[in-house]
Amino acid sequence: MFKKSIERVKLLEIYPEKKYTDAAEFCKLFLHEKARPRYVLGRNEYAVSIARNVDINGFIDDFTRETEFLGKPILKMTEIPKESMVVSAVIFVVPLTALIKLQNHGFACLDYFNFCKYSGVALKEIDFLRESREDIERNLHKYERLYDRLEDKDSKDVLSKLINFRASSDLNYMRGFENAQDRQYFEDFLELKPGEVFIDAGGFDGQTTIEFIKRCPEYKTIYIFEPASKNVALARNNLSSYNNIYLYTMGLAENKKTLKFSSGEGSASKLSATGDVEIEVDAIDNLINESISFIKMDIEGAEENALQGARAHILKDHPKLAICCYHKVADLWMIPQQIMAMRDDYSIYLRHYTDGFHETVMYFIPDT
Repeated sequence: MFKKSIERVKLLEIYPEKKYTDAAEFCKLFLHEKARPRYVLGRNEYAVSIARNVDINGFIDDFTRETEFLGKPILKMTEIPKESMVVSAVIFVVPLTALIKLQNHGFACLDYFNFCKYSGVALKEIDFLRESREDIERNLHKYERLYDRLEDKDSKDVLSKLINFRASSDLNYMRGFENAQDRQYFEDFLELKPGEVFIDAGGFDGQTTIEFIKRCPEYKTIYIFEPASKNVALARNNLSSYNNIYLYTMGLAENKKTLKFSSGEGSASKLSATGDVEIEVDAIDNLINESISFIKMDIEGAEENALQGARAHILKDHPKLAICCYHKVADLWMIPQQIMAMRDDYSIYLRHYTDGFHETVMYFIPDT
């Protein structure tokens, strides 16, 4: 799979699962100590799962004007009693940040991952974690090969933390990560130069392109692909003062076709067999004639097909690549395997930009 691994072999270590007696004690109190107020942070499907199994006092949500949910009051974090016990149902983006915020407010609190482990309550399973554990068991050797191929210690540390978190559901492995989406896609090792031809695949409202322009003001051309027309309108407005930018109201794939698209809020829209609208998709190789120097992809799980549709450019131009690899559980090893099968002369870096599941980016830097 990865040729360089012959020279340096160090296997990715999966650590034994740790036991937390304090988490077990919290669960016991939360379930049986009814004299203390009990709240859930968040109002997603996991919060609903808790509320349907435990008679809580209410929900915490600092970002709504609603006052009631499932017949229970919604309060701001500053409004609940200090003696309250809180389970955080924040899962995918900033679960550790949410837990630390509760701790800083002085609350006895626990994350959903540990609550599932130690409460004994039949709560909603986090499918991504279950599927991840199954994939790690089946394909550990592929993660090990990737680990060995990664270019620097930071990349290896990122992979180790992510895999151990997925294998154990232990949020402590995410300590050290932070919400750093301001620098996502643009690490220093990219070495952007004047004359770059940049593809922003999954351009959303144009802000990623603006960040690119800040770092590379002497670019040559920018191509933005975004299937949601309302997002394209925002991007066109945000980028109106810049030149040589081409906006495509379409998605990317391995060839030209029409697909179903779920037009969710903000950046949550994605390709889906049950989508509410149809969109046109096509291959980068069919659409762009000039040589490409940098491709960024964050297209909600369609990266594999879009990369296949950029095969000719990858082979001919050897562009830098910044590819999101968290939408599907196997993306971490499948995406590098796919790219390195096209050409093996890339150095691979891995970075992660939240303390949850989302925003993992793999970088492919051309060997010189």
